[in-house]
Amino acid sequence: MHVPFQRQLVRAAERVAGVRAIAEDIKVELLVSFKKTNTDLAHTVASTLKWDVQVPDDKVKARVDDGWVWLEGEVDWQYQAAAAERAVRNLSGIRGVSNLIQVKPHASVPDVKQRIEGALKRHAELDSKQILVEAMDGKVILRGKVRSWTERRDAETAAWAAPGVTNVEDELLVQV
Repeated sequence: MHVPFQRQLVRAAERVAGVRAIAEDIKVELLVSFKKTNTDLAHTVASTLKWDVQVPDDKVKARVDDGWVWLEGEVDWQYQAAAAERAVRNLSGIRGVSNLIQVKPHASVPDVKQRIEGALKRHAELDSKQILVEAMDGKVILRGKVRSWTERRDAETAAWAAPGVTNVEDELLVQV
């Protein structure tokens, strides 16, 4: 099965009303024509990361084993870690990605909680009154209830967008 198709299956399952958890038991088997050596894949991954403008050149390293990529390093912003994973996830021959990239702390912003709550209120589809935000030393915990997996993802994205956030724990429950 092609890896992007696997992600599409998971996204489709998330959109089904009433789904609260997904057991992803999909196994990716590459056709012989798609299989590459670890060395070839490592070169492809390194080149792809180098050419992605959102990924800092000197801060992300990759390791490849049997078609699986481990991304490691330390970046300034969460979007950079996400961009690195996005850049290599769909490369031919890649079976999966483990994103172990750390977001290093920025100067603490005292109003992180207010910024996140404001972003949640501005987002038309989120019921911000159902989401509790706790923030301390760059760590944000989201608790409460949302109506869909999309709302859950949007709340997490809003939390990551606040300056000074280095870790987001999403404890939101999807309830219909």
